[in-house]
Amino acid sequence: MKTMLPLLTLLLLAPAWAQSAADQVAVKDAMVRQVPPGTTITGAFMVLHNQGRKDVELVKAESTVAKSTELHNHINDGGVMRMRPVKAIPIKAGGEAALKPGGYHVMLIGLNASLKEGETVNITLGFADGSSKVVEARVQKPMMADHGKHHHKH
Repeated sequence: MKTMLPLLTLLLLAPAWAQSAADQVAVKDAMVRQVPPGTTITGAFMVLHNQGRKDVELVKAESTVAKSTELHNHINDGGVMRMRPVKAIPIKAGGEAALKPGGYHVMLIGLNASLKEGETVNITLGFADGSSKVVEARVQKPMMADHGKHHHKH
């Protein structure tokens, strides 16, 4: 029985060190910005909280509501705010990444239909370890604070 104890201990501790990035990351306040009919691009925003002990990276996002889904960030290019695709969004152990207007966000490009306020959009987040998590994001009208202060160019 003594020889079984180390193995049993290892099996009991396995979830703590073998947890996937998708299991480590809690998502809150997920939303998709409603855009006027005929507009084919919008953004999705949320807060990703890494509850684990190791850093993780969000490396992709997918959704059936758009032809293409990309991770983006805003950069200040000579005083002009520009959106640029990024390969990954880092989320430190015990920390969080806020996907918000003016920073990291998910772009939904080539919307298949107009999104109505209150609808739910499923977005699959993919992490560097190959794990994934489906997030339900509610379509919401944009807040006035999201507009006007910066000039945006793609």
